[in-house]
Amino acid sequence: MKIVFMGTPDFALATLQKLVASGHEVQAVVTQPDRPKGRGRELAPSPVKQFAEQSGIDVLQPEKASHPEFVETLGRLRPDLIVVVAYGQILKKSVLAIPRLFCLNLHSSLLPKYRGAAPINWALIHGEKETGVTTIKMDEGMDSGDILLAKKVSIEDADNAQSLHDKLAKEGALLVLDTIRKLEQGSLTPVPQDPGQVTLAPKLKKEDGLIAWEKDAENLRNRVRGLEPWPGAYTFYQSRRLRLCEVETAPGEAGDHPGAVARITDHGIEVGTGNGRLIITRLQPEGKNRMSAKSFLAGHKIQKGSLFASSPASCLSKTT
Repeated sequence: MKIVFMGTPDFALATLQKLVASGHEVQAVVTQPDRPKGRGRELAPSPVKQFAEQSGIDVLQPEKASHPEFVETLGRLRPDLIVVVAYGQILKKSVLAIPRLFCLNLHSSLLPKYRGAAPINWALIHGEKETGVTTIKMDEGMDSGDILLAKKVSIEDADNAQSLHDKLAKEGALLVLDTIRKLEQGSLTPVPQDPGQVTLAPKLKKEDGLIAWEKDAENLRNRVRGLEPWPGAYTFYQSRRLRLCEVETAPGEAGDHPGAVARITDHGIEVGTGNGRLIITRLQPEGKNRMSAKSFLAGHKIQKGSLFASSPASCLSKTT
């Protein structure tokens, strides 16, 4: 098949690599314009662009995919199929109408659950034990097209957003190839999504990482793993932001207070919550590198009763 690929981040890269290796003709790659990155804020190409250029594939980077000049350029390619994976823009009807067949999208959830920009994160935050990848026949809505194929993926207890991302990227690439194979065989049957089962996974904000200690420990653990590595879960200690990178849970005891240090060991800092304790085993102080709780304690005099808080103003040195 003649295929145009639209994608931008690492999640999309796995699918592009599989398509290039599969023997299909990838006519062009469409990706987001280079964006400032790093401390120097220098323009950096997307992972998809880097691979496409290394593979000798033409790269298109429109600021808006709906721009008439871009739509005309894309139309001249006369692709059989446009494959879209984490491109970063909602496609308008003018683009959806270009391929001979349709635009195929890979989404990192079991649709219709978790439509939106951050399905991997929200599945973890909500404590799901299972998620997956889905290919759909795109329409003008957000992740609302008819389902083509889906593959379930278990969420392991040790998974965070990065590890789950990597698993879903791999499974998603295979699912796209399987979808195209079945499309060529004429064995695909698109199935409309059930509107009654729709849930949303909106784009994450940094504020989503704020730890509310009055919630139960398991809820907080899921938030930490769902926001790792970005935007990161955080709290405040002595008016300074403290990022929580790895945590565990333990049963609470009488006298525990939400946000108050209940016990300190070489393994971690046990903090009271609304129900149970959250054990901080790895963290990152503001302006510092990540470190184990033991290393952090070597340079900070935290005692039983010390308070972690939801804002700098509410930080106290110790509970009474």
